[in-house]
Amino acid sequence: MMLVDSHCHIDGEAFDEDRDDVVLRARAAGVVAMLNVGTGDPHSDDFSKAVAVAEQYDDVFASVGVHPHDAKLYDDKAESHLVALARSENVIAWGEIGLDYYYDHSPRDVQRDVFRRQIRTAKELGLPIIIHSRDADDETVEIITEECTYDGFRGGIMHCFGGTAEMAKALMPLGFMISFAGNVTFKKAENLRDAARVVPLEKLLVETDCPYLTPVPFRGKRNEPAMLVHTARFLAEFYGIGFEVLAEQTTRNFLDFFNVKLPAGQNN
Repeated sequence: MMLVDSHCHIDGEAFDEDRDDVVLRARAAGVVAMLNVGTGDPHSDDFSKAVAVAEQYDDVFASVGVHPHDAKLYDDKAESHLVALARSENVIAWGEIGLDYYYDHSPRDVQRDVFRRQIRTAKELGLPIIIHSRDADDETVEIITEECTYDGFRGGIMHCFGGTAEMAKALMPLGFMISFAGNVTFKKAENLRDAARVVPLEKLLVETDCPYLTPVPFRGKRNEPAMLVHTARFLAEFYGIGFEVLAEQTTRNFLDFFNVKLPAGQNN
């Protein structure tokens, strides 16, 4: 059995005391690769740390890009810093970028401008993008439709999908994968399950978004990549397929989407 955690934050402070053990537990649980997504102040060492974690473990990849919460901090200097980090062979995506109208930590007009700017930067680098969208379905789809229909677009991932079924159906034909996190297991998350019903297996990814969104039955505890198994099992039962089938398909989806291979010693 193989799983890939398509979105985690194991570079964060929550893992500073036991990061090695976290990676070992993930491997023991069958998680053969992890995509560590950098976040934070683009003028600090936050993103350098995210890339350094990927360089430390051969089964960890990295992504860089400014979260909509921090869009107000994005400028030429920040962009140059992230572009330099993106030159690392361990960086396989640009993100998470997008819109967050739930918290509004950055002004909405700034979020929209920075979202577009970062899509164009990813285009220049030839990188796929990872999207964060919360309470901004219509504008997220609008911007993606306008900015991501160029020849050579590498595609994107709708991370921790929280939109509607209609949003998923609009974005999948444009080259987007739909990734579900532990919140799809929550009792009151019927809206997420409604969206999952329209996502075919070949467009599906799974993630932890750890240390957040710990799946049932471990809510209230710190999430980590090893707990991806519980989200994957839930989704397999939801789709009415075997756990091994879902695990194999989502792993293959990740590897094919990013055109990457598993580390030596992992079954491919």
